[in-house]
Amino acid sequence: MRTTLIVNPYASKVTPDLAEQVAHALGAAETVVTERAGHAAELARDADTEAVVVFSGDGGFNEVLNGARPDAVLGFVPGGGTSVLPRALGLPRDPVAAAARLAAGRTRRISLGRANGRRFGFAAGAGLDAELIRRMDARGRRADGRRPGDAVFAWTALRALAEHRVRFDPVLDVDGQGRAAFALVANADPYTYLGRLPLRLPRGASLEGGLDLLAPRSLRARSLPGAVRYLLTGRTRLPLIELHDRDRIEIRCDRPLPLQLDGEDVGDVTEVVFEAERDAVSVLV
Repeated sequence: MRTTLIVNPYASKVTPDLAEQVAHALGAAETVVTERAGHAAELARDADTEAVVVFSGDGGFNEVLNGARPDAVLGFVPGGGTSVLPRALGLPRDPVAAAARLAAGRTRRISLGRANGRRFGFAAGAGLDAELIRRMDARGRRADGRRPGDAVFAWTALRALAEHRVRFDPVLDVDGQGRAAFALVANADPYTYLGRLPLRLPRGASLEGGLDLLAPRSLRARSLPGAVRYLLTGRTRLPLIELHDRDRIEIRCDRPLPLQLDGEDVGDVTEVVFEAERDAVSVLV
């Protein structure tokens, strides 16, 4: 299978030497390098090979999902700090080992999500988690062009909770389900990772199924033990909206709220329609 390799040189774990090793392990017919935001989508759309593999973080993966031709077989080599999608697909965390696995040519059909028409691979959120991503983006990148790591994200989250005084009242409506403080929509389980720790929010989402939703109706400081219990066990007495394997989820916000897709801030929304795109794409595994 002829393969184009797209490399994001600014992803956290990408180096010129690793990119060369990944290209060799894949047997890539062509290697192209992104130069700006959105470039991976353009390169994926223009690729004339059967397979398109991207060596990047989750943002680059999302661009390729949105830019690739419908008949292209896609592959994802972990090059970011988190790289949720290849981990959800069961690939090794080592980029060269992952590339060698992809080179075997085994494929799997997976579903994707859409939010107001834009694809996402593993997770989307309106409200709190998108706010945290926006705060991280506001910190900018290090001198080498890379983003800060998990420790900075944890500190950013703690500061955000403190500034809100751990008080999150209902600010959105989940159609047919009622009010909630924020909403997490998953196309895979786990939702994301903090270092090696999987954050399963919600639990049970499948890359072959529809969309799952977890939306706390409200959150207070006294709710935090229950939130931790949910993270550890999947059980809690907190008032939650939980949906499983849905084809469509509609949310209306009281005011513009930040929206994130696969860890990328895509702006503010007052309404968002999440749709499952079942059996959407073939991926190398």
